[in-house]
Amino acid sequence: MAGKLINFKVLALLIVLISIVISVPHYLWVPAPGTSDFKYHYTHYNNYLIFKNSFYHLIHHKDPYELYRGEGFYDFFKYSPAFAVLMAPFAVLPNFFGLILWTAFNGLIVFYAFWKFPFKNNTYKLLAILFILPEAITSMQIFQSNCLLAGFIILAFLALERKSIPVASLFIVASIFIKLFGIVALVMFLFYPNKLKAFFWTLFWSLLFTLLPLLIISPSELIGTYHNWQRCLSDDYSTSYGFSVMAWLYTWFGINAKGLVLLIGIVLFILPLIRFRSYRNTTFKNLFLASLLIWVVIFNFKSESPSFIIAVSGIAIWFFTQEYKLLNLVLLLFALVFTVLVATDIFPKSIRDNYMMPYVVKVVPCIVIWCKLIVDLLTNDFSDSKQVSPQAS
Repeated sequence: MAGKLINFKVLALLIVLISIVISVPHYLWVPAPGTSDFKYHYTHYNNYLIFKNSFYHLIHHKDPYELYRGEGFYDFFKYSPAFAVLMAPFAVLPNFFGLILWTAFNGLIVFYAFWKFPFKNNTYKLLAILFILPEAITSMQIFQSNCLLAGFIILAFLALERKSIPVASLFIVASIFIKLFGIVALVMFLFYPNKLKAFFWTLFWSLLFTLLPLLIISPSELIGTYHNWQRCLSDDYSTSYGFSVMAWLYTWFGINAKGLVLLIGIVLFILPLIRFRSYRNTTFKNLFLASLLIWVVIFNFKSESPSFIIAVSGIAIWFFTQEYKLLNLVLLLFALVFTVLVATDIFPKSIRDNYMMPYVVKVVPCIVIWCKLIVDLLTNDFSDSKQVSPQAS
């Protein structure tokens, strides 16, 4: 029964329908008279318009990292110049169709990754997909790229399991050129042979993405564009806590030590890598992937609520690729309520606005689960020969 429910054709149709249901109301929404949204003609798809207009900034030889002001949008573009070029297929479409296509593309990538992932059985796969669905819809409603990033990292992992290094490198480099923290996924190459081959493929894709804007701008413009991108990111990160461990420590305990906390987070993240003999074990690699997906969100100064599709994907992989444990189930339900559902109408708006959002409650279950993940990666016995991945042997 579960196998029929997660047939990818059925799943893809569901994602397309969800994309239409999300996009149409946002496209038709009209701000109320007297509001600032009405005054400046802002829309409910501001993020998409920023992405779209980054492409037009490039082809018109304008700085894509200046403040965007126009009919329906207001913000800074913070992604790579290559991302702006790759928005071309969406940007050339009318907004209505571009919205639907962009939303569907994001959703299809992450759910395809889950459909391909080797969960314990089809029932677990179905439950994992259902678990991430509300968080995915949250991200899709904001027209962000977080579903894309989660999907690319998972697909890179699956490609490595199939010994497809060029494809894995492509997905990882693509994730880096979407958001820089995708660079953390490079650590997955440690678990597999042919590291020199992986290095050269990664170098190749990196050069390709770096130089891609030369299709529409000059070399001197490209250098200036990358300089402006670096400046934009520096200004952005210097004044932010996001929905992160740092924000939780600051809002709950008044601890302001972003650099130190990040350093501790890095050390804890890489500590399980000392268990070299576990590298060939499937469960170890699955758990490390889950740790990676959670880490890039909870230790990111710029994490927002829509970013949590990445962390929630890690939680789903953590729970649904292991044997059942009561404590894990309790933590999963904790995350379901206070991470996945905390931004929904299950919680009254007054509670969300006055407590859940200011006190970054959404990140707390992710922190707890990530800490347990690190303990498990450091202490569990991964020597069972039945769990050794044949692809990595």
